[in-house]
Amino acid sequence: MPELSVSKKTVSKLFSEMQNKKFIIPDYQRPYKWDEEKCETLWNDIVDYSLSDAKDGSDYFLGTLVTFANESKNPEVIDGQQRITSLLLLLRAFYKKLEDMPEDEDVIGLKNQIAPCIWDINPISQKIADKSRIHIESLVVTESDNKIFHDILETGYANPAFKDFYSVNYLFFKEQCDNYAKNNPMQWKQLCINILHNCVVLPIECDTPETALTIFSTLNDRGLPLEDSDIFKAQIYRNSNNDEERKEFTSDWKELSDACQRANVRIDDIFRFYSHVIRATKGDKTKEVGLRKFYSDKKYEKLKATGFMDSLLQLSDFWLLINSGRGIAENGDGLISKEARKYLHCLSLYPNEFWKYPVSVFYDRHKDSSTFSDDFCHVLKKLMALLFAKFIETPTVNAIKDDIYAACISLVDSVDFTMKYEFNEALLKQQIGGYSTSKLSRSLHLLDAYLNPNQQDLILSTFDIEHILPKKWQNTNYNGWTKEAAEQYLETFGNKVVIEKKLNVLAGNGYFRIKKGKYQSSHIENVKDLSRYHKDDWLVDDIVIRDDQIKTRIISFIKEQLLR
Repeated sequence: MPELSVSKKTVSKLFSEMQNKKFIIPDYQRPYKWDEEKCETLWNDIVDYSLSDAKDGSDYFLGTLVTFANESKNPEVIDGQQRITSLLLLLRAFYKKLEDMPEDEDVIGLKNQIAPCIWDINPISQKIADKSRIHIESLVVTESDNKIFHDILETGYANPAFKDFYSVNYLFFKEQCDNYAKNNPMQWKQLCINILHNCVVLPIECDTPETALTIFSTLNDRGLPLEDSDIFKAQIYRNSNNDEERKEFTSDWKELSDACQRANVRIDDIFRFYSHVIRATKGDKTKEVGLRKFYSDKKYEKLKATGFMDSLLQLSDFWLLINSGRGIAENGDGLISKEARKYLHCLSLYPNEFWKYPVSVFYDRHKDSSTFSDDFCHVLKKLMALLFAKFIETPTVNAIKDDIYAACISLVDSVDFTMKYEFNEALLKQQIGGYSTSKLSRSLHLLDAYLNPNQQDLILSTFDIEHILPKKWQNTNYNGWTKEAAEQYLETFGNKVVIEKKLNVLAGNGYFRIKKGKYQSSHIENVKDLSRYHKDDWLVDDIVIRDDQIKTRIISFIKEQLLR
């Protein structure tokens, strides 16, 4: 049974009990990210409390603190690092204010109460033993400002030119302390006392890091739980043999983090994509396991592989290339052709992300090929055809897993992949009609737009789906229609078209003859075709004919790719 201890402690008790110990912010934690706005909220809340509820003897609850005792018997912080870091900066600002004041009994008394919260003190003299022996240490791998934080607590000085969160927040607290003491000279010392003895924290002390992480995940509702990649970051960092390797890793991780942020993917995603590269190279078709379990196998052996970080960085750059839209080849040369981007656009709307696994495997294994651009486009078309056909047949994730794993393995050494799929054109055409309003519908409509041979340009990701016969029904305005007929055909493929968002607003709910004039300004060829339609009325027969044309185009594309 996991063991844990829960208690209520004042700020003074929480920190002063740390004599000859220190809170450890472990290397896998995220950097300190509280900005000035959050510190301002904390300050205002405490001031408001001091002026109101504190007078009635009530406590002010600052939140929980989840820790576990490491091998050195120091508490490692799993949850609460942002809060206790900010509190220590606040206490140091108070102490600095006291240091700059003429000493009297009150000033000495307050200094003697704050000092044990920040530093070790001599048990006999009760004086600060060494200002470098502070009660917190940040080991965060990618936090280049750790030394700045420690120096602030030691010296009480922050450089105004620095823009790190430690310096900015400390200077904010110091300014607030100075202003409050100036404007409220009779209340300033009581504010300090209230923070020390009436503001409380709920420490939860666990016996193992696993228990602490579980408690954190259960309690957490404001911060972000640790990602698997946070654990991997710490493991790779620990594998570094010297300061030079650690410095190189820290730089690489920052580059990885920046690329993922710009690509709008999580670092965990890149680790997951790369796990399928590893699986594929080993021919692994088994059920996918959790990310942490996959990489922690054999004491995180996979993370120690030569070139591991380089592979992650290259893969993250590739997804940045995909998601940023750069790298388009105008004349057939370049990593990602314009045609390939059309299919990537369609796949980006697919109801799940399994398609990203074979894409990642293909890139990792074939990125240096002189024919990468053409081969990539071929793989995308075939992959999309398979996924669309499978989803139309059976719209579940389980229906595609085995095919995806097999495709990944095939793409390790080939620019093509085999599949087991019995193509039934009649059944597929019958079933596809039920997907005009499904999770797959936007992707299908987009594919049809790109299948127009005149559609050379990429379509904006913010496109709308236009109902040619409007959804808002007005009997008197639509000759040839009844409300019942409209409801029957309104949501079919034949009555919808991919259109620019602004143009969709302009077209509104007008009659087809009026809409045709609006459609002329579109840059989407299917919409332009409608603007040139030979009739000014849009009736049942028009929808039925167009519906059949769209289904035929999509199924012909699927058939061509799957039977190639």
